[in-house]
Amino acid sequence: MAEVNTDKGGQGGKGKPKKLSTRIDLTPMVDLGFLLITFFMLATSMAKPQTMEISMPSKEKVKDEEQNKVKASKAMTILLAKENKVYYYFGTTENGVDPEVFETSFDSEKGIRKILLERNKTVNKQVDSLKTVKVKKKLSPEEFKSKLTEIKANKDAVVVLIKPSDVSNYQNLVDILDEMQITNIGRYAIVPISSYDTGLVEKTAPDAFKEPTQNK
Repeated sequence: MAEVNTDKGGQGGKGKPKKLSTRIDLTPMVDLGFLLITFFMLATSMAKPQTMEISMPSKEKVKDEEQNKVKASKAMTILLAKENKVYYYFGTTENGVDPEVFETSFDSEKGIRKILLERNKTVNKQVDSLKTVKVKKKLSPEEFKSKLTEIKANKDAVVVLIKPSDVSNYQNLVDILDEMQITNIGRYAIVPISSYDTGLVEKTAPDAFKEPTQNK
């Protein structure tokens, strides 16, 4: 520990008190500091970076007609509008009839999460079964992640197209990506919104994608 060394000063003059000089030796504190640094380096676990899973394209060749048919039947489009509003529809235009557009929110119980869970019901059941197997058979994290990725990439799973607009905010995009993970959606993509999409919504909500007016 630190020491306080007191050296006797020189003999004072006649009638003057003796002066004492004080010096603090901090050399032992330097050793203690290095010991603490070494301890924390060895005892602290390094934080693992969080990553997002990416489903890679399949190597199997599929005819264009079959591919478009599968995409249309499994596709779900999510449109991000202003004021945290979310619109969605299933499939595409068939026989000249446009799909019906629905409005929802980011509410965790009644919003887009509930809809995604219902739409991806088959995959969610398989994921729940896998979690049970993980506990019983004690799967390693690598085995669990591999099987989970395989389940999410199932060709029969729903395909979600996320289309942010100019009036939506960045937080909306982050929130909808979080919902993809929570609801085990493995096949999704962020694509630009089109005039066709905005036209579908504006039939029932004309101001959904209009810039908010500022009072002068």
